Amino acid sequence: MTDLLDRARAWAAEDPDPETRAELTALIAAGESAELADRFDGTLEFGTAGLRGALGAGPNRMNRAVVIRAAAGLAAYLGPGGSVVVGYDARHKSADFARDTAAVMTGAGLRAYLLPRPLPTPVLAFAIRELGVAAGVMVTASHNPPQDNGYKVYLGDGSQIVPPADAEIAARIAAVGPLASVPLAADGWEVLGEDVLTAYLDRATRVLAPGGPRELATVYTPLHGVGLETLTAAFARAGFPAPVPVAEQAAPDPDFPTVAFPNPEEPGAMDLAFKTARDASPDLVIANDPDADRCAVAVPDPDAGWRMLRGDELGALLAAHLVRRGAAEPGQDVFAASIVSSSLLSKIAARAGLGYEDTLTGFKWIARVPGLRYGYEEALGYCVDPAGVRDKDGITAALLIAEMAAQARREGRTLADELDELALVHGLHATDQLSVRVDDLALITTAMARLRAHPPTELAGLTVTSSEDLRSGAQGLPPTDGLRYHLAGEGISAARVVVRPSGTEPKVKCYLEVILPPTPDLPTARARASALLEELKSALASAAGL
Repeated sequence: MTDLLDRARAWAAEDPDPETRAELTALIAAGESAELADRFDGTLEFGTAGLRGALGAGPNRMNRAVVIRAAAGLAAYLGPGGSVVVGYDARHKSADFARDTAAVMTGAGLRAYLLPRPLPTPVLAFAIRELGVAAGVMVTASHNPPQDNGYKVYLGDGSQIVPPADAEIAARIAAVGPLASVPLAADGWEVLGEDVLTAYLDRATRVLAPGGPRELATVYTPLHGVGLETLTAAFARAGFPAPVPVAEQAAPDPDFPTVAFPNPEEPGAMDLAFKTARDASPDLVIANDPDADRCAVAVPDPDAGWRMLRGDELGALLAAHLVRRGAAEPGQDVFAASIVSSSLLSKIAARAGLGYEDTLTGFKWIARVPGLRYGYEEALGYCVDPAGVRDKDGITAALLIAEMAAQARREGRTLADELDELALVHGLHATDQLSVRVDDLALITTAMARLRAHPPTELAGLTVTSSEDLRSGAQGLPPTDGLRYHLAGEGISAARVVVRPSGTEPKVKCYLEVILPPTPDLPTARARASALLEELKSALASAAGL
C-alpha cells in the first residue's frame, strides 16, 4: 500500500489538470486502496486503436497527463520538422486533449494545425491528406459511453496506424521521462479556418452522380454528437432537402442524456428518431454516431413501423449502387470488407468483374487495400471515397445512401426491394451478432481460452467443417486474436461464425452468417435464417461460457 500511495502522490504532483489532481488527492486522503490500485496497477496501452478508456486520474485512465505523454511519444516518433493536424469531438476533455497535443507538437519542433472546433472524425482524416501533413490525431471515443475518451492516430497517408508503427510509437511513449521534461509551447500552432471544412464538403459531394434525383425526405440524428452541422451542410450542397433533426439529440452533449450508449446499434438508441419519424413520415431515418464516422439507416416497415438495416445489408446496397452507377472500373477497382462482415460483397464484386479482398477488422486495414474503390464493415462503417477519406466516413456514406434511396424512389422501388433483388441473384445472406459486454476483462480471456481448449464440432445442428485460430494468421491475413468456424447443414448454402474480443470496448463479439440458396419465397427463407441465427447465438454462448 505504501508503494501505491507513493506512486499516486508522485503522479498527483505532476498532473497538469486541477480536476484530476484534486480527484487523485481525495482518493489518497480517503485511503481508497482498491480504486487507486485500479488506476495505477497498469497503464492504458497504446495500440492500433491508439488510446481509449475511462476519464479520470492515473496512468490507467484518459487524462491530460496520459495524453501529453502520448503526444510526446508520437512527436519523438515523427521527429522535428514535420507537421501534424489535430481534431477533436465534443466529449468531456476533448478540446483540452487536442490543445495539449498541439502544444506538445509545437514544443517538439513540429508544425501543428488544430481544427477550428469540434468536427466529425472524417474531416480530420480528410485534412491529413489535404494539408499534406506527416500525421493526424483525432481525440474521440466514437460511440463509447460518456465516461470514455480516446486518442486515434493516423499517419500521412490518411490511414490509421497499423503494426509496426503502433509498437514503435508505444516504445517512444514508454521512454518519455518526467512530465516536466516535456516541452509544452504556450502558442505557435495554427487554428485552421472554415476553409478546411469547405474543402471537405466540396470533396464529399463528389461521391454523387451529377444531375441525379434529389427528392427524398429524411429524419436525422447525430446522437448528441458533432454530425448535424456537417451533414446538413453536405445535404444542402448536394441539393437534397434538409433533414428533419431529432430535436432532443441535435446539439452536442458529452453526457448523451437520452441514450444508454450513443451507438445506433444499441437497443433504444434510435427510439427518439423513430418517434420523430412517426410525425414527419420521411422516406428514411439516418443516424451518425457521435463522431460521425459511422452511418445507420432505418427504412419503413409495414409491421414494425421502422426497421434498422443491418450494417451488412447497407454495405451490400451501397456496393450494388456503385456497380449500377458504373462508379467502379472492372478489372481495376477493388471492393473490400473485414472478415466479420457478410460474404455477399465478394459475390457482388465477382459478378461485376471487380477485385475483392478480405481484411482484418478495422478500417486501418480496409483503407490500405491496393486499388480500393469501396470498403465496409458490418459495424456501420463505410468508405465510399477512399481517394478523399481513407477511413470510414458517415457523412459521405449518408450522401450516397440518400442518392441510392432517391433513385429507387423515382423508380417506384424501395431499399427493401433492392435487398430482395440481391437475395434472388446471390442467395439470402442473413447476418447477426452476439455481443456480450463484461465488467471483468478476464471473462473475455476465459471465453476465448475455453473455445480454443474445446473447439465446437457442431453448433445449432450444423456441422463445423473447419475451424481457424486467427492468432496464427489465415489466408495471408496478419495474426489477430480471433476464431473462425465454417459450418454446413441441410438446406443451407453455408454458414460462418467469427469470435473475437472487441478492440475498443469490454466485449466479446461473435459474428454470424447464414446463407440460403436463391428462392422466390423470401419471407419463408428469412424466417428460417432468423431462427437459425438465434439458435447459433444460443449454442455459441453456451460453448464459450458467456
